[in-house]
Amino acid sequence: MAQLIVGTWSWGTKYGPEYVDRLRAGVARHLTLDHQFRVFAPHADDQALTGIPGCFARLRAFDPAWQAANEVHGRLVCLDLDLIVTGSLDGLFSRSAPFGILQGVNASNPGKFNGSAWWTTAGYRPDVWSDFSLEAAAEVPHFEFPDDQAWLEARLPDAAAFGPQDGAYAFCKPGWPKGTALPKNAALVAFPGWRDPVGFQHLEWVKEHWVK
Repeated sequence: MAQLIVGTWSWGTKYGPEYVDRLRAGVARHLTLDHQFRVFAPHADDQALTGIPGCFARLRAFDPAWQAANEVHGRLVCLDLDLIVTGSLDGLFSRSAPFGILQGVNASNPGKFNGSAWWTTAGYRPDVWSDFSLEAAAEVPHFEFPDDQAWLEARLPDAAAFGPQDGAYAFCKPGWPKGTALPKNAALVAFPGWRDPVGFQHLEWVKEHWVK
């Protein structure tokens, strides 16, 4: 079993299987480290979390029992389904920090963390899951509604950061150059909020990189 797992979470009907195929293909093209690509469905006990805003179901990744059941023994990278991989991921995902998350790309949201891309390490901070509840999440500082990234920021404020300086961007968000052209150092591009790659397929870099 590879010590590096690159995973994405899928539930509901917003994103079809083509998103999985394109993300998997992008990772395969741009990650030479020994890895396995996985698609995770919410735990049976977490179905209620998928019916509310906040993406809380993916916090289960910090549960040691879930890690064991899913054979997560090393680093687990979690990427949003609508993210586009555009360059080498090797340097980004081989860092030594036990937890890292995309930062420096939020606009109106005053929080630092963006849950579009993050990694954790098996066995690290199981309390992120064990202490979680909707009531507890509502008590930490958040933007429009409680969500997983606000919970992660409250629990792991000293997390390793990666962002535009490292080639990790959010499309047309802070750190993105003026216009819609792909930044020269871009390795991954997230589409948080209302934006979706399907609406930008006229851009040459989307045509090139968002493919199966």
